Amino acid sequence: MKKENIKIKTKLNINKTKVGKTSLIMSLVSEEFPDEVPLRAEEITIPADVTPERVPTHIVDYSEAEQSDEQLYQEISKANVICIVYSVNNKKSIEKVSLLLNVLILLSGHRVPLILVGNKSDLVEHSSMETILPIMNQYSEIETCVECSAKNLKNISELFYYAQKAVLHPTGPLYSPEEKEMKPSCIKALTRIFKISDLDNDGILNDNELNFFQVRAVFFSCLHTQTCFNIPLAPQALEDVKNVVRKNMSDGVKDNGLTLKGFLFLHTLFIQRGRHETTWTVLRRFGYDDDLELTQEYLFPLFKIPPDCTTELNHNAYLFLQSVFDKYDKDRDCALSPDELKDLFKVFPYMPWGPDVNNTVCTNEQGWITYQGYLSQWTLTTYLDVQRCLEYLGYLGYSIIQEQESQAAAITITRNKRIDLQKKQTQRGVFRCNVLGARGSGKSGFLQAFLGRNLARQKRIREDRKSYYAISTTYVYGQEKYLLLHEVLPDFEFLSEADLACDVVCLVYDISNPRSFEYCAKVYKKHFLDSKTPCVIIAAKSDLHEARQYYSLSPLDFCRKHKLHPPQLFTCNTDEAPSKDIYTKLTTMAMYP
Repeated sequence: MKKENIKIKTKLNINKTKVGKTSLIMSLVSEEFPDEVPLRAEEITIPADVTPERVPTHIVDYSEAEQSDEQLYQEISKANVICIVYSVNNKKSIEKVSLLLNVLILLSGHRVPLILVGNKSDLVEHSSMETILPIMNQYSEIETCVECSAKNLKNISELFYYAQKAVLHPTGPLYSPEEKEMKPSCIKALTRIFKISDLDNDGILNDNELNFFQVRAVFFSCLHTQTCFNIPLAPQALEDVKNVVRKNMSDGVKDNGLTLKGFLFLHTLFIQRGRHETTWTVLRRFGYDDDLELTQEYLFPLFKIPPDCTTELNHNAYLFLQSVFDKYDKDRDCALSPDELKDLFKVFPYMPWGPDVNNTVCTNEQGWITYQGYLSQWTLTTYLDVQRCLEYLGYLGYSIIQEQESQAAAITITRNKRIDLQKKQTQRGVFRCNVLGARGSGKSGFLQAFLGRNLARQKRIREDRKSYYAISTTYVYGQEKYLLLHEVLPDFEFLSEADLACDVVCLVYDISNPRSFEYCAKVYKKHFLDSKTPCVIIAAKSDLHEARQYYSLSPLDFCRKHKLHPPQLFTCNTDEAPSKDIYTKLTTMAMYP
């Protein structure tokens, strides 16, 4: 998040009286006032190891006598911060500040922070701040004003420190001086951070959560001294923080914990006291850039998947997701109501799960996603679109809470499938079954039956909320595995590699439709006859009268000829939830092809 280097531009005020900008630079470098001062100092680089922020800093002087307006524009376009120097003992010099500000802001396109520098403070007994403050309030681009003296070295180091700070910890994105309050984008980001840190979701940061936040996010040890890094707060320090909030607002502390209002107030206080770096440290730790947007690097860490490998969540990731579920399942009914789900996704910029998810995973009688269904949906996302999974885990703050470099630590890349076949064993936990069949053969019913829904429940599913996926768990020899069913659209001539790539294939036909089996036979012969992928023929709607199939071989004879298991009778027209035996069989075949 830090700048690789900072270019500081000093600008002479437009008047005949010299304001001492070059003397400031030379005094910084030599630590003494120069006897002779050139019109313009050479560009100076301050190494990273001697600056508080550990960032190389380039100081570029400007001389109106030596450089053209075109050169000025070029320098401004490259600058990260501009210092405008005036002389505190010269009224005309101060009056010219506004004119120069308008020119520089126009040339820089409002993108470069500005520092006002009142030099020659050794020549006056009074401060120029009373005159400068109205100007500062007029221009939001001005970060701060520093009065200094090149002659007696007063505030020289501080001047360049503030210039660095204006780049690395700018006020503009955080705070509106005119309104004297934080900007909406900053409030939004800090609210997300509060919700992530509120581990029990009670709307309060208790002492344990404040310490959790302090250690992981880097916060405060005291409002009056330095920021502390990765160190738990002492009990008295916690009380000091809460007492500051209590003195300033009635609803900032509740049940001896910090409320969201109190949390936001503290950050407002940090900013108002010039401690922007505290708020910026927190924001950047939680993935935000200078525009208060989550960075691409944070949301999408580098992650390469070799061919013939799949992606799964590891044990720590499941533990994390379980804790998130428990955090938002307020009524402890092992299901997420629509309101609970909405609350969970408040840390996202959009609602990631649509209504089709309820028909992809297990739900309770009310149609709410169960604990098992919740984990299944995460498993599905990880398997089908690992980048999306990384993004979602980023929104939840996985890397911060789990103390990992990135959320890529949550993902396991499975062994190449060819090696599994050679060794005749696998450690994978998720297996994909593609379900193919003619229109009306019962594919959708087969998927929904896996989620425990009989025909009566399936009829209540709206067409616009239909899902072509279903995922749940099965047990194979005592091991819990995920089986992912994917309904492939019946376009026989246009089956893609993705439609065919899987661990096991289901070919579904309707026993009551005499033309249904022909599709299965053709698909098998064209795509799976010489494949190593195991295939199963499903004789769906077995509760109906069986019709003779208009194909040269009966389904049973076809299976015998091609050494397949006999057609598996299946129906979802049952009083109770349909049997899961066939799904266990499919998972077993996928594990041991």
